[in-house]
Amino acid sequence: MNLLLLLLCFISYSGSSTKAVSGIKGGNFTLSCGSEDREIVEIRLYSRSKIIRVCEKKNCSGRVFKEGSCDVFIKDLIYSDAGKYFLHVYYTNDQTEVKRQIREYHLHIHDEISVKKGEDLKLDVLLINADKVERNSSEGWTEVWTRGHGVNSDRLTVSDETLIINEFTDTDTGTYRVLDYEGETLITVSVTDWKGNLIDTDEDKTDDTEHRNHWMLPVGLTVFLLLVILLVPGVLVILILILPAVVIYRCHLKDESTELFSPSLPDLDRVSEPSISGLRSGHDQRSFSESGDDSGG
Repeated sequence: MNLLLLLLCFISYSGSSTKAVSGIKGGNFTLSCGSEDREIVEIRLYSRSKIIRVCEKKNCSGRVFKEGSCDVFIKDLIYSDAGKYFLHVYYTNDQTEVKRQIREYHLHIHDEISVKKGEDLKLDVLLINADKVERNSSEGWTEVWTRGHGVNSDRLTVSDETLIINEFTDTDTGTYRVLDYEGETLITVSVTDWKGNLIDTDEDKTDDTEHRNHWMLPVGLTVFLLLVILLVPGVLVILILILPAVVIYRCHLKDESTELFSPSLPDLDRVSEPSISGLRSGHDQRSFSESGDDSGG
């Protein structure tokens, strides 16, 4: 400890430069120190208004951690994280002198919000370092709130650090940005109208039902066939082998039944005339013989 204090007495200053960086609300971001190849003695992080504690252990409960040799990792970004940061990195290349490098960052937070018509839109963007809020419209950027003057519409109200747009309408959609006293952008929020996919008209429901009925049957059949092929691969082969045999067997039974129940009849056209006459003569002879026998008796 005494050695560290002694070394800090011989600190030399290394200049700083501002770097614009951006992150997404709810996301994570890393402030890179750019001094990984040096022997780091200490790091300190400042904002315009306070000293920020940087946790150097993995099991810390905060949102700001040391990552690597001197990078600073910020998790779960919120609106109030936007603004200026000053990262002081104390390092040494030998054992006699400690140098300080200051890196300056301007963190810009992005966000997207969807709002239902008629609801109140609440933007917690009136930070301590916010100077004005502007909205991008067809006429360009127009002010909706300015520190010291308040809001420019009766539909807007302010509660603590929250800008409230009452009874949201289509005309309230667009991009809102928060500027600091230097004109730097702190926060950008894209606001859209939530079309209310949860609220369907009867016509929409009918169209959706017809659409579902149109594709559910072919999809169901396709899934069934795939399951049959995958789970019972032998079924397809059996069907291919058995179906032709069944068809042939049924055709064969049909032919046999036709022969049994439809016997052939003699063709009367082919019976010759003499044959018919002979039949008649034989009949006459039998009749005469029977009559002779009767008379003799």
